[in-house]
Formats: sequence, C-alpha cells, structure tokens
Amino acid sequence: MRPPLPRLHAITDERIARRSDIDAIAVALAQSGGSDLAFHARGRELTGLEHYELASRLSVLPSQLVVNDRLDVALAVPSAGVQLGHGSLPVSAARALNPLWWIGKSVHDLAEAEAARTEGADYLVVGPVFATASHPGRTPLGLQRLTAITAAVDGLPVIAIGGITADRVREVRKSGAYGVAAIRALWDDVEPAEAARRMREWMS
Repeated sequence: MRPPLPRLHAITDERIARRSDIDAIAVALAQSGGSDLAFHARGRELTGLEHYELASRLSVLPSQLVVNDRLDVALAVPSAGVQLGHGSLPVSAARALNPLWWIGKSVHDLAEAEAARTEGADYLVVGPVFATASHPGRTPLGLQRLTAITAAVDGLPVIAIGGITADRVREVRKSGAYGVAAIRALWDDVEPAEAARRMREWMS
C-alpha cells in the first residue's frame, strides 16, 4: 500500500542538481517538510548517470522521491513515483513497471488535463500558474483557468506549479489545487526549511 500523495513538491533542475550544497538544502527541506514533502529528481539536460546520482542522494532522505521522465532511474533507486511529461512513455507503461508508483502527468491546459485523466494518471502537475523563469516563453494559466482544470478533473489531485511562493499558496489552494510544487522558492531561499514550513502552513 502506497503512502498518501504529498502536498509539497520540491523539484530540481540541472542547475540545482549540480550545486555543491544540494545535500544540505535537501536535508533542511526534508526536516521541515517531513512526510508531506516529495522530492522530484528532474533535469532534462542531465546525463543518465547524473540523474541516477541525483535520485540516489535524494532517496535516502525521509521524504518521498519522484523521478521525472527517467523510468530506468526510478527502477534503480527507491522511488515513490514517476512524473511523466509530453513525450514520455504512456501512463500504462509506467504502471506495468510498478503498480504501486504514484504516476503523475505534467499538463498545461484543460485539454491536456482531461487527456491525462483519461489515460489513468494518479495526479496532475498543472502550470505554469504564474509567470516563471523556468518557462519564460509560456503564458501563465492564472487562477481562473487553474480553477477550471481542478473542477474538470473531478477530484484528481492537482499540484500547481509555476511562480509558486509561500504568499501564493493560499490562493492556489482556494482554486482547488491539492498541493504545490516549486523550484526556486524552495531551493534558492536563504532559509529553505522556513520556506517549506511556510508553504505547508498555508496549505493546512
């Protein structure tokens, strides 16, 4: 039986994965986030070995680990789930590898959200909700469209991403989101443990 889906998701990118202080920050986030935190081992430009090493380092912490895109890496380390994007293998292929995984799908609009629900995803990562440096050319969804998506997927957990800060968590939750995901707001904060604590507090 799998544990509950965390509400707070700390996502890495190539820059964070290669930081010398990643272990210290991850420990601080895990101590503050506890069982309600999931780490996402993500980095589109990472080599297979780099992705494996990143996932291995995060997997020893007392928070759940989700591996983005790389199903081979997710099989090689203790993982709670996988996050699939556009161009990834289908949900059914991931489910066949491990039926206990949380299988998430990254979506950017209502049509993609409904398709992912039909495909059998366990949860959705929806965004960008607000403007974000991670996707400078993508138009933000805004809270109104986020609300429409959460209503349309009929109870499927939605994790909001894109420009998420602690101050925006409450309005995102009011829009129907189950939880939130962040990169810079967690990994780049001068007090990452406090950032994670504040986000959890606003979600409760």
